[in-house]
Formats: sequence, structure tokens, C-alpha cells
Amino acid sequence: MEGNDNSTSKDYYKILEVDYDATDENIRLSYRKLALKWHPDKHKGDSAVTAKFQEINEAYNVLIDPDKRFEYDLTGIYEIDKYTLREYLARFKGMILTCNGLGISHTSTWTEQLTDRNEFAEEVLLHL
Repeated sequence: MEGNDNSTSKDYYKILEVDYDATDENIRLSYRKLALKWHPDKHKGDSAVTAKFQEINEAYNVLIDPDKRFEYDLTGIYEIDKYTLREYLARFKGMILTCNGLGISHTSTWTEQLTDRNEFAEEVLLHL
């Protein structure tokens, strides 16, 4: 992956036809299925099939290695126009839908302050 500027323009999850939170086992199963389907020996002399097979291998090598996958997840594709809303939320749910992506615990000072303000506002409204 290092030195390959093209790697960040590929969605390895889509190439392997797995969800963005796929387990290693799901990645392995999908890889085997696709590798058998796109193996160059089955399609003699077709350079497009060979390129597809190499792309599948590249995706597998990144996603099956925990360190490479973590790096890819942090630096992979972010172009919103390449995803449907559902795909985008699935891809980045760890960063978007939780505070953990920002290093903030769920019971942060901000959360406590907002909760206190909401409770105070409710009390004021009840007494009006």
C-alpha cells in the first residue's frame, strides 16, 4: 500500500463485496469466492480478468491485515459522491455516529453540561 497513490482511490470493501464492518472470516470467504470466479486460468488470455483478479488480491491483502486495514480505514476514500447515504453512514459510522472517533467518551463534560441545561430548561418550563 505504501507508495501506491492509486490504493486510496479504490474502495476495497466494494471490491471484495463485503460490509465495512465485515469480520475477517467474511472477508476471507468473499475473497475465496471472488478469486475463484475471476481467476485468470478460467479466462485464458483476458487481461481485464487478470486486472480484476489482481485488484481482488490487493484488496484482500489490505483488509485481512489488521494494521493495513486500520490505516486504510483512516486514509481510504472519503468522496461522498461515490456513496449512497446508507453506504456512507456504514463506511464512516465509527467516526460519525459515535464520539469515540474524536477520542471523547460518551459521558464527556460536554454531554454532562448539555444534560444539565436540558434538565434546567425542563424545570423552568414546568414552573411557568
